[in-house]
Amino acid sequence: MYSFVAMKATIVQCELKWEDRDASLAHISSLLDAASPGSGIVVLPEMFTTGFTMNPEPLAEGMDGPTVRWMKERAAAGGYALCGSVIIGEEGLFYNRMIFISPSGDVTFYDKRHLHTMSGEHTVYSHGNKRVVVSYREFSFNLQVCYDLRFPVWSRNRGDTDVLIYSANWPSVRSSVWKALLVARAIENQCYVIGVNRVGANPDGTSYTGDSSIIGPKGELLASLEPGAEGVVSAVLSRESLDKYREEMPIWRDADAFMIL
Repeated sequence: MYSFVAMKATIVQCELKWEDRDASLAHISSLLDAASPGSGIVVLPEMFTTGFTMNPEPLAEGMDGPTVRWMKERAAAGGYALCGSVIIGEEGLFYNRMIFISPSGDVTFYDKRHLHTMSGEHTVYSHGNKRVVVSYREFSFNLQVCYDLRFPVWSRNRGDTDVLIYSANWPSVRSSVWKALLVARAIENQCYVIGVNRVGANPDGTSYTGDSSIIGPKGELLASLEPGAEGVVSAVLSRESLDKYREEMPIWRDADAFMIL
């Protein structure tokens, strides 16, 4: 017997105002205002208030700061869960933190596990050490941030994941890798994948083409946005289709047992 529950997932691909929280929030608000109603979940890019900066000290907020308050207000007003990553400071440490807020104001967060050593992220931010899956409206969402996409063991479905979410600032020079790995994670985990990336450029010239998309459990493209352009798009996540596919193709039964230490 299959559940007929479905949820609309919406992705926001946008430019980020460099190290300017208020301007970024105002810009994203305008995009959310133009989005179609009825979304169950809305996903924003990585570090959506600042861009991917290695200057966290003057920009970090607490979990009671203005960005989390803004997220709660938008989630409540829109009747959807809202998630994306921001810079959070706690006890002298800084985290690239993925925050998931339900319409009722419940907060779940995940600290980015795999920090990008080539950009020096590991020198200013602290590693997360906890895998986080949040249940919301009969779906389970595994929270991931950008570089985590390259590490399939960390993304592995342990029988508890219906949707993998990747919030990212993934450079255009490696856009082919981004697109390929989103599809791979969906196929190998038999789950939906939501990948949201920014567009525009940083002051250092690093450019981003977006290539944000929602992928089905067979690797099929359900929704995408034009490379290089801002936009908002949605797709329906079907509980029935997911359960039926997993029953017809029970690949998980043959998976290798493993443990992450």
